[in-house]
Amino acid sequence: MHVLTIPTWVIHISSVIEWIAAIWLIWTFADRYKLPAWRNLSIAMLPLLISAMCACTWHYFDNAPSLNWLVTLQAATTLIGNCALCWAGWRIWDRSRQINSTETVTPKTN
Repeated sequence: MHVLTIPTWVIHISSVIEWIAAIWLIWTFADRYKLPAWRNLSIAMLPLLISAMCACTWHYFDNAPSLNWLVTLQAATTLIGNCALCWAGWRIWDRSRQINSTETVTPKTN
């Protein structure tokens, strides 16, 4: 565990906690306003949380060569997570575009 400095550990751990909080807040927002596309965003964030946990685990065990598979898993979950976030962002954009196109515009009367 001595591979990283204390400030670096603080950043790693606080980033993981912040990511968990963001997932929870987005999920809560999606539930409150009945927006399933936003729930998909919170689910799409999970592979990147796994990626971060892989990095923290590998560093915790002093970057042990026997855990090099964690680096591969981190890379894979980062790729999957980035693609999932791209898809989720597109779904939010597409859904908002659909909602905006179905709204009827009422002319103003003076």
